[in-house]
Amino acid sequence: MFRKSKRAVSAEFFEKHQAMFRCPLCYKTMAIIHFQSLVCGNGHCFDIAKHGYVHLLSNGSRTKYDQTIFAHRRLICKSGLFDPLYAAISGIIWSRHPHDEPIRILDAGCGEGSHLSNLQNRINRIKPQAVVAVGVDISKEAISYAAAGYSDAIWCVADIANCPFSSRQFQFILNILSPANYSEFGRLAADKGLVIKVVPGQGYLQEIREILYQGSGKQTYSNSRTRSRFNKQFHPLDVVSLRYQVDLREGLIEPLLGMTPLSWGTSRERIEQVLRPGLNKVTMDFDILIGSARDERWD
Repeated sequence: MFRKSKRAVSAEFFEKHQAMFRCPLCYKTMAIIHFQSLVCGNGHCFDIAKHGYVHLLSNGSRTKYDQTIFAHRRLICKSGLFDPLYAAISGIIWSRHPHDEPIRILDAGCGEGSHLSNLQNRINRIKPQAVVAVGVDISKEAISYAAAGYSDAIWCVADIANCPFSSRQFQFILNILSPANYSEFGRLAADKGLVIKVVPGQGYLQEIREILYQGSGKQTYSNSRTRSRFNKQFHPLDVVSLRYQVDLREGLIEPLLGMTPLSWGTSRERIEQVLRPGLNKVTMDFDILIGSARDERWD
């Protein structure tokens, strides 16, 4: 029996939703050509990769994140450590969208795709095929990893400061533990669209932070500046605070430490302290900021 390639399946999905795209170089509308490329009216062409994503950056971009970090993140996401967060976000989305319409979600700074895929699956269990999920990240390695592991989503290598989508395309824009570009988020949000930004709370991974940053000001963390800037950019609707502890079964401490930049620039001695037996629980602490994105600045 003939089986379509990942590229062909993705091309069909891209074609179905091609109206949402605009060229990142000239801002013309785009279309799928020959089931293999996104092409704009001025001839700028972006091929669909074999794993099923499209690279929409004109220049390459190097980041500190690599395959090891992405593998660690996927393992942690599959372990259930983020499940209460996924439940909270999917509940927010489900309660705030018109139930007779498909839900278009953009995960801006999606990394290796686990957050978006988990949320998509949770909502689809309530109403199958309810979500059009789009993930964007500047890291080619991250998007390649996302596309190889998760189907039924549109994955794009792109800059969140210049997203390759037409204005007002998304009811929900997610920004989970990632840098933001509020101007683009405002442009991309639908008329009643929401921006949902997840930021660490004061207690996020505090057990690890206390070991890595002992004797320095980094032991404590505040998200007040991030929240203040968010509230200046959008009309704040709600803040959902979520704090819980999780058990660290054997084998999770190293990937948990490896998935976060917390250890960057930290001495090997401090890292080894974290990895020693004895750290059995860790605190997960998040603030989910919900803002109304529509503003006369983008009209």
